[in-house]
Amino acid sequence: MKISNIFVGGWFQRTMLQLTEIYDFLRDTKTQLKLDSKKLEKLRANLGIGSIEYGVYGEEFIEYTTIYDIKVKIFEDGLIILNNTDVSYETLFADMDKLTEYYDNRLSPAISYLFSLGAPVPKELANIETIFPYFIVCDKATKKQMSELLAQTEKQKYFEFDNAKYDVIRGDKYYFINNKKQSMDNIQRYIEEQIFIREFKGQLHRYLNMHRIIWEKIDEVKEKTNIKGSEIVKFTTKLEGYAKTVNLIDGRIKQMGTYIGTREKIAKSDAELAEFLSISGYRYETLKDTLDYIKYLWDMTKSYVTSAQKLFNGIKSDVTSKSIDSLTIVTSMGAGASIIGLLTESAPTFTIFGVLYFFALALLGWGVTKILSKIAHVAKYEVSDIEYEKNIK
Repeated sequence: MKISNIFVGGWFQRTMLQLTEIYDFLRDTKTQLKLDSKKLEKLRANLGIGSIEYGVYGEEFIEYTTIYDIKVKIFEDGLIILNNTDVSYETLFADMDKLTEYYDNRLSPAISYLFSLGAPVPKELANIETIFPYFIVCDKATKKQMSELLAQTEKQKYFEFDNAKYDVIRGDKYYFINNKKQSMDNIQRYIEEQIFIREFKGQLHRYLNMHRIIWEKIDEVKEKTNIKGSEIVKFTTKLEGYAKTVNLIDGRIKQMGTYIGTREKIAKSDAELAEFLSISGYRYETLKDTLDYIKYLWDMTKSYVTSAQKLFNGIKSDVTSKSIDSLTIVTSMGAGASIIGLLTESAPTFTIFGVLYFFALALLGWGVTKILSKIAHVAKYEVSDIEYEKNIK
């Protein structure tokens, strides 16, 4: 059995503007951004670039070769495909590791640094470990040979698709494609679409899980019946952090609708994908529906964190108001003492007793202020909020 190609890929939102920036960097390390030129040169050299092509097929893309027998294709919407052409059945796993190593240690650091300025990626997304879908293309393999390949990697078969030109057996992380009489360009088109759909769905699932995590964290703050004055700043800071994360992710979710619409239109206009789309074309509609659901869910999350911030800002205002009242008491004590001094002395004179009296009064005022501040610090403040029964999301 001959294995001709291995593909891996991923997707994260980009635009044609960013594709142009990537092209300038790959071609001659040019950038209009304030980045370290020496670091850019080192990152580019690490890619081992051979030839570079800028083309259009539905979307604009960059494709370049490397000295490592790996081809890289980057689309304007952010889809990245890596293709290892120097492969064999005997070195299958080493060849897959080679692709992964190139993406993790060469391409990803370069792209990440190139786009390191501007809106940050939330740490909840930045720390997610990438799990690649591997697409292994075989030439005229038997069903038995395909099943043996699946058994070497995964025990469970999730999906199987047969047609006159190519067959597909899919596990969880591995797709095995048996090329009967299809061109490699068309096989790659199928793979590109599969990676986009898988990654789009994966991002939506991550956003769903992040909604759950952030909602529970906000609940932990809001469900406290009483909190100490000293804890108010801590909880307010936490909520500000959640709000920042929610806003960053909300912006990324709102971008996603454009990408799915464009991809669907291009795929459905491709005659070579017609047979595949007749079976799985509904997935675009499903992804759109899921995206709408996540948008509504994220709007609820935004409202929830905003209501929590208003709640704690109200408590913070109450504490500030009480602190002002306390200072007013201390000030009144000082004013009262001054009035008594004026009424009991015909004319002010400088005496040792007067100096001691002044310092004693100042010390008393300081002591009262500290006591009142300590009371505000340890005092319990009621967290009043409407309680809801939780439903399964």
